[in-house]
Amino acid sequence: MPVILGMLGHTFVGLLDNIMVGQLGTAELAAVSLGNSFVFVAMSIGIGFSTAITPLIAEADATKKIESARSSFKHGLFLCTVLGIVLAALVFAVKPILYEMGQPKEVVLLAIPYLELTAISLIPLTIFQAIKQFSDGMSMTKYPMYVTVLANLVNVALNYILIFGKFGFPELGIVGAAYGTLISRVIMVVYLLVLLRNNQVSSKIVKGIELFNLKLSMLKKIVSLGSLTAMQMFFEVAIFTSTIWLSGVLGKNPQAANQIALNLSSMTFMVAIGLGVTAMIRTGNQKGFQNFKELRRIAFSIFLLGFLFATFFAVVFLVFHKSLPMIYVDMQDEINYLDSIEVVKIAAQLLLIAAIFQISDSIQVVVLGALRGLQDVKIPTLLTFISYWIVGFPISYFLGKAKVLASFGIWLGLFSGLTTASILLFVRFNYLTKKLIREKLDLQQV
Repeated sequence: MPVILGMLGHTFVGLLDNIMVGQLGTAELAAVSLGNSFVFVAMSIGIGFSTAITPLIAEADATKKIESARSSFKHGLFLCTVLGIVLAALVFAVKPILYEMGQPKEVVLLAIPYLELTAISLIPLTIFQAIKQFSDGMSMTKYPMYVTVLANLVNVALNYILIFGKFGFPELGIVGAAYGTLISRVIMVVYLLVLLRNNQVSSKIVKGIELFNLKLSMLKKIVSLGSLTAMQMFFEVAIFTSTIWLSGVLGKNPQAANQIALNLSSMTFMVAIGLGVTAMIRTGNQKGFQNFKELRRIAFSIFLLGFLFATFFAVVFLVFHKSLPMIYVDMQDEINYLDSIEVVKIAAQLLLIAAIFQISDSIQVVVLGALRGLQDVKIPTLLTFISYWIVGFPISYFLGKAKVLASFGIWLGLFSGLTTASILLFVRFNYLTKKLIREKLDLQQV
């Protein structure tokens, strides 16, 4: 539960930004969506890369190898810091692309200043992820949860003050939301480090590390694992991001509706990611013990839990698909009333598909977490690419045209990609764990 709540904390920042910005108008909501589409792609690379730290820490923790854990943390923190700076620079570099994407002009003009500040916030976010993944690997999952709760409280307060210009501060609109995100992410890094340094167990690892005293072999190991896990997350997040761009071609209202459905789906997705992290930690522990039968039992228990959560969320989306989108728009705004009605109508349709793919989305991310715990990353990377970009994206592209199924067709592509990924990744995990059990039995017999 702490892992799930910690992951939900990331999404709550976006949820609160969207709800508050949505009160300004549909153009502002679409602008946040467009700006975040670039940041989310970069963020997925940073988060994906950092997950390589967790199984290494979990394995070292299980076998009580303090120096190994210390080395994994130090090298992972260094690489994530460098990566955060690179990702921020890349987002700045691609800003001109916004003008060439066929997006509504008013949306692009609003998105640019928002994008600049959120790009800078990628640096503290990626650093935080490195520290968080270490904390998770040590099974200290409550600390990141405490931090994200604090960050959300800070973000809400700053949003209220800066977006709407309260207590004498200037009214900054969506730029105020970007400032809130940046400041809250810096606080996350500082607070989590303080908690870990004051813990008797983790302080032995995080205190006094020589960040620039590095070993090439360890850097290569983390880069080898991290680059592939980053690609896995990139392939999935990128196809969701493509829905923002494809819907933007349809107009500002379809883009705003897409953002609402995407934000709600990401809330439930974070529960699945939390279970995926749990699977990664526990399979990493059992890998350290070389107990593959227990590893398989634990993994299937987590798969079942993911299925039950996903079923519950599917029912919620089906029952409330018409009312949930209304949270994001001001139905009392007479100027934007017709736009708001259209946005709610489109978003309600998209939530019907989101309800259907809850189960496949949950299965694929939890199984992927278990495979990362086994440090199996090459084949899963290929499987995610096939699922999302050979199967899912072409369907989104062809069915998502205005004269075909429009926004509904875009999300049918998402459903196809997620379902394919869940099947292929489960087959891979089932094959690999059975193979490891057989190999261990053969060794014992010899």
